[in-house]
Amino acid sequence: MPGYLREADIKYDMPASDIAIKRVTYNIRVARQLGAGAVKFIHGYGSTGRGGKIRTEVRRYLTDQKRFGRIRDFITGEDFSIFDESTRAAFALCDELRRDRDLERHNNGVTIAVL
Repeated sequence: MPGYLREADIKYDMPASDIAIKRVTYNIRVARQLGAGAVKFIHGYGSTGRGGKIRTEVRRYLTDQKRFGRIRDFITGEDFSIFDESTRAAFALCDELRRDRDLERHNNGVTIAVL
């Protein structure tokens, strides 16, 4: 049975990037313990004019987590589409992704970690 989709807003109080990464780590750990198939991180896209540092650091961190085998994959919001191979593969692990409001919206303010 595929796991569910957990959503985590890690930018709600505009933290420094190191705090945001701690929130990512925590949410991945909890999601895995609770049987989630994926975690959608809401990190924003840098609309405050400061360049999207949280987004950049979250994606760098998830790249490392994937390389070390701690997550299966991650999907950037701009690539979250039925035409994307990673997205289609993630559907098998988390069926809720098929119904997510950001599917086909090309939202660069979110990133999905596939557990």
